[in-house]
Amino acid sequence: MARALIWIILMVFVDFLFSFSALSKPINPENREFNFISLENEAKFVFAGLGICPQNRNTRRAPISYLEKLNPVPKNEANLKAGEVLYQEKAKPTACRLCHGYRGGGNGQLSMSLNPSPRNFSCTQTMKELSDGQLFWIIKRGSKGTAMPIHEHHLTDKQIWQLIRYIRDFVK
Repeated sequence: MARALIWIILMVFVDFLFSFSALSKPINPENREFNFISLENEAKFVFAGLGICPQNRNTRRAPISYLEKLNPVPKNEANLKAGEVLYQEKAKPTACRLCHGYRGGGNGQLSMSLNPSPRNFSCTQTMKELSDGQLFWIIKRGSKGTAMPIHEHHLTDKQIWQLIRYIRDFVK
């Protein structure tokens, strides 16, 4: 009896979530084309508690000079803590967690209103394809066609590398 009740509550909750997210904001307001999210991906989001994994992306590739960069910041407690503080609270213009979520799943408070959705840093499949240099370039320069802002005027290179150390820790 208790299992049945839990199952019913879960299904009502999932239906509630679908009612909001399936009709997300129009892609093109002039002709009212809507961006429908597949139920399969939506279910992954709900049941995993994380963003969609893997994500399809068309992010511009960083110049080769960035792609070859290796993170010069050592992986230690101080740099991980500094990256965490930036990610969760201090990064400007917006704390990373607001879009990417507390655990990097791409499901932060603002994520449902963004198209494309924020990168899921907890997805092994997604993250293994991204070099530290690519992440550095995107954080520094922003990502055209997304809500990812430019950080080069707000964060030092060292802070960006600390963020990358912290972000990489979402995938264990």
